[in-house]
Amino acid sequence: MLAGGASEDQILADYPDLEREDIRACLEYAAQYFDHPVVLGG
Repeated sequence: MLAGGASEDQILADYPDLEREDIRACLEYAAQYFDHPVVLGG
């Protein structure tokens, strides 16, 4: 969803059971899987 242009806030609004840390954990996992650094905007 992030790659498709959705913001973290939009995802959290659509999926109220998720927390911001869940999204970050997914990004960290993907970065390790593909062996690339994670860059988080803030």
